[in-house]
Amino acid sequence: MCWTFQLGFNNFINFTSFAVKARRLRPRAFSPLTVGVMGSKRLRSNSSVSASSTFEGKTDKKLKGLATADLNSDEGEVKGNGGKGKVVEQGKNDNKEQGLVGTNQNSKEGAFKDLMSDPGRINAMTVQQLKAALRNAGLPAKGCKSELVSALKSYLDKQLDGESFHLGDEKLSSISAQSISVTGKTKTLSEKKPSQSIRKASLVIDGKDANDGVNVPMSQSEPWTIFAHKKPQKGWIAYNPRIMRPPPLTGDTKCMKLMSWNVNGLRALLKLEGFSVLELAKRENFDVLCLQETKLQEKDVESIKHSLLEGYENSFWTCSVSKLGYSGTAIISRIKPLSVRYGLGISDHDSEGRLVTAEFDTFYLLSAYVPNSGDGLRRLPYRITEWDQSLSNYMKELEKSKPVILTGDLNCAHEEIDIHDPTGNKRSAGFTNEERQSFGTNFISRGFVDTFRKQHPDVVGYTYWGYRHGGRKTNKGWRLDYFLVSESIADKVYDSYILPDVTGSDHCPVGLILAL
Repeated sequence: MCWTFQLGFNNFINFTSFAVKARRLRPRAFSPLTVGVMGSKRLRSNSSVSASSTFEGKTDKKLKGLATADLNSDEGEVKGNGGKGKVVEQGKNDNKEQGLVGTNQNSKEGAFKDLMSDPGRINAMTVQQLKAALRNAGLPAKGCKSELVSALKSYLDKQLDGESFHLGDEKLSSISAQSISVTGKTKTLSEKKPSQSIRKASLVIDGKDANDGVNVPMSQSEPWTIFAHKKPQKGWIAYNPRIMRPPPLTGDTKCMKLMSWNVNGLRALLKLEGFSVLELAKRENFDVLCLQETKLQEKDVESIKHSLLEGYENSFWTCSVSKLGYSGTAIISRIKPLSVRYGLGISDHDSEGRLVTAEFDTFYLLSAYVPNSGDGLRRLPYRITEWDQSLSNYMKELEKSKPVILTGDLNCAHEEIDIHDPTGNKRSAGFTNEERQSFGTNFISRGFVDTFRKQHPDVVGYTYWGYRHGGRKTNKGWRLDYFLVSESIADKVYDSYILPDVTGSDHCPVGLILAL
């Protein structure tokens, strides 16, 4: 890993810790030197390096940016340092908005506190004002107005909960140097739980990028925030659940929290060191968990379901009988359903354990694992002419009595925004024109709402990353897991979200919070 630091020749530097990139050197005397620190994250220094904003042979010039940085190697904190060094997010400075949220740390905190005392002002802010405020907080400033408003409100809510103002929340490796501007991976700025993340940063001196236009990538600890798409459209942004989810509902608000996860083999998942479904349940506090691709046999169910989760006494499992250790779905709930059904009621479709239906007071919940079209698209005709139509008809029949929620691995990236390489996968199972058209015809056009896409129309968020090419590390994924709901309850969806940080499978969980 290469960390980049900006230093001056007029300071003592111990070069034994550095590997100098000669192509970065410039012939001007005493000009700044870009140095790559290879391998070790530590820098050896006997004293703090004091780098002035005035370089020899030049007049004093102020470092321009949105936030000042005082870096302390012992505590890994970023603090204001009176304008000696500034870390800025790439992009335009909204100078005309600085009257709203100033670059001075004190004025910035004062402006945020004013907004905290009168949150109604946020909705009245322009898009440029919202972006300026988010940038001054060290947060991403992309998206439509509603997403910017939500991000700013979420940030202020965390401040009301007692978190200190900070420039960012990822971990930043730093050295003891009061005025050295650092670009790279960031460290935690407080002991509180982090709330937002810095997307990109660069050194800027006199308005020029010291990295010569080279973007510093987002921390690999959150690869899902990397915008990975080979055919991006204007306005699309990467999904970041920490800033795109609404604040938690108050305790007196009635709701149901549903979660779905293709576990790609439940027994293998449970053997993973450090993994705990119970910890996931505590963190997310879901009422119902739907599973797909459990790969269990009927003889395994009893032993697993009694040891899986405490407090979730109601679980319903269906397994493949035509091919053992294949497919399989389940619904695990702390709320006892009114009734449970297995399959579609059609023998040609029900031998692979692909569907469980639970009836609750106000809706039906279906946990589905839709058949993959397979290698060479050998099952494509069955998928689009039989399965999809049968599932759609089954849902419309249920809908005659109460609304329907379909969740699970639906094995289709419906739109180009739902897959990182749409052009290269036109004949790949899960993204053929036939499957996408069938998805639209049998589900979307028949009144079932894609809740994530409704909430995030321009957000690139994936739920599946193939193991073969290490897709998670580069965020080259697909969105195959959904919550589709009847139109009659679409407005009751408070949050439809993805949990890309949960590993253990090639899919990650998706969630839905439904207000009752």
